[in-house]
Amino acid sequence: MTEMLVLGFMSGTSLDGVDAALIETDGRRVDAFAPACLSPFEDAERNLIQHATAEALKWNGYGAPPASLCAAEAAVHEAHLRAAREVVAAAGRLPDLVGFHGQTVLHRPERKLTVQIGDAQALSDALGVPVVAGMRLDDLAAGGQGAPLVPAYHAALAEKLSLELPVAFLNLGGVANLTFIGAERELIAFDTGPANGLIDQIVQARGAGRFDEGGRLAAAGVVDEDVLAQLLSHDHFRGTGPRSLDRYDFPLDWADAFSLENAVATLTAFTADSVALAARSLPQAPGTWVVCGGGCHNPVLMEALSERLGNCRKADDLGLRSDFVEAEAMAFLAARSAQGLPLTYPGTTGVPAPLTGGTLYHPALIGV
Repeated sequence: MTEMLVLGFMSGTSLDGVDAALIETDGRRVDAFAPACLSPFEDAERNLIQHATAEALKWNGYGAPPASLCAAEAAVHEAHLRAAREVVAAAGRLPDLVGFHGQTVLHRPERKLTVQIGDAQALSDALGVPVVAGMRLDDLAAGGQGAPLVPAYHAALAEKLSLELPVAFLNLGGVANLTFIGAERELIAFDTGPANGLIDQIVQARGAGRFDEGGRLAAAGVVDEDVLAQLLSHDHFRGTGPRSLDRYDFPLDWADAFSLENAVATLTAFTADSVALAARSLPQAPGTWVVCGGGCHNPVLMEALSERLGNCRKADDLGLRSDFVEAEAMAFLAARSAQGLPLTYPGTTGVPAPLTGGTLYHPALIGV
């Protein structure tokens, strides 16, 4: 199969901005990493997206979508274009293909509903490059959870690095998800629980920044064991097999009675404990946990995970790009989608059989 230069995007629920990453791939192997960047959201864009997300949660998929989604979609489009132009300039050429995820504002897999805003056709037209989008939708329609999407890419990275199996990849974004790659290369994946999303939410609400930088708030706080036990009693943690979450599935009203430091310490322990619970359900203990996403830069969280799991290594220490793994995954999945290769599997989303997905958008031929 032909190797391509593919651009992938990810804009997570932390709303820090758009991650854009180029990789060289044939949809089976990862041959090389090319330029990547984080293009921050402007304040006005972030406000539009936050408002639209709040409105989407109230709407919950019933009736007409809120009008605020249109303005937010325009903001998402502009932010993605900025990111694309930056990495294209660094690479010195256009990509052959783009993998576009969009901005998630609602995820209700039990109702086969997921909403990611962003205009794939407009993006294709603006860049003059084919775009693959909607990669969750076929999985949901077939009875899968629509998430997590990245396990196929994690498996390709494990092969590229010749990692000893079994191994687990742990992504600490707004939500934490793991991919287990067994000795026979079997894949098991699911969302383990919240990661940075709830912590970011409370830090921002208290006007203390955008996230717990360096884990300083968690380090200064005390974990409330009663609240922690209540959080861990959520139905999600009694489930087995593929399962997915929305970062807003867990309320934060309890935190009003706590100092910021104690609330963040409790949420940090919640993330670590929920991953440890997930680890108990795996068929074998992974020899290595490869940790990526924004949470891997939080030393307090990383220490808590190491205490519970054992050998946790930041993806950067293995020659990967911790902050861009999910954007790279969208590029990899786009290459697979364009060739009809599976994106999701029974052990990753619960779909009945390995399934491809996504819609390919071609740039419009102006004047024809």
